[in-house]
Amino acid sequence: MTTISRWVCILIVLVLGVIVILGLVFGLKKNKGTTNKGTTRNLKEIVVERCLMFIKEVDTSDNKCDQIWSTFKHAFIGKNPCNVKMGDYDQFIDTVHQYISRNKTLFWSKTQQIAHDFTKATKCFMTLEDTLVGYMMDGLTWCGQNSSMEFDYTYCPGYKECENNPVSSFWKRASMNFAESAQGRVAVMLNGSMSQPFSTSSIFGSIEVNHFNSSIISHVNIISVISSTYSGPCNSMSIRNLTSILKNKRINSTCKAITVSEIQNCTSKHNPQSCDCVINGEL
Repeated sequence: MTTISRWVCILIVLVLGVIVILGLVFGLKKNKGTTNKGTTRNLKEIVVERCLMFIKEVDTSDNKCDQIWSTFKHAFIGKNPCNVKMGDYDQFIDTVHQYISRNKTLFWSKTQQIAHDFTKATKCFMTLEDTLVGYMMDGLTWCGQNSSMEFDYTYCPGYKECENNPVSSFWKRASMNFAESAQGRVAVMLNGSMSQPFSTSSIFGSIEVNHFNSSIISHVNIISVISSTYSGPCNSMSIRNLTSILKNKRINSTCKAITVSEIQNCTSKHNPQSCDCVINGEL
């Protein structure tokens, strides 16, 4: 092997290593509704147990887990798994009683892992997955069969097979409800290391932003999470597009770039101001 070939191989390995690290940090690979696995085994038991645990810890005692399960199952069971629409989950959403505190809502796009690490460490913000609706279904797969009351444990279509699959439609409907419930100053974590931190085809860009209510949302803090310090992310075309969309909805916004290491430092146990540190930039 020549010296040039050896250096080319080393460069390829380094690039692949960076891609893997970014995927682990930001949680890039998980897209809800894209799996082709069958229904999660013991789905009912898992959902009801999560519901009871959440109620015990958060004290939303007016929720009835068996009723919640029934309305959830009714949304997709017996239906063509490629024809389950967002509206099919309306009754389920109406059945779940949950309160989203003012100034506590955190949205995310292509930053799943770090956003959840942040809310877990600080407890001062909550993502959709930190609510009862999201907590019950996070990481699960489900679908029924046409004209059958049974689950399909072999194969559930993903987004590539059909847009209106049970899992994708659920997360879109849940995201819409989460956005409609947001009040006061809200925040969104975007992946500033990508060429398009904000995409109108993402759930945040296509569902959540479109359901922001300017009468109850006063400000959006845009957090552009980057792997290393530089000044570009907040000036990118995609984030300017986001601020323009918000402006047209008469919602003020600010953008701040912050590195992964800075977030990790902010959320350390020794920093009591971790929320302000990340959201408002008091580094």
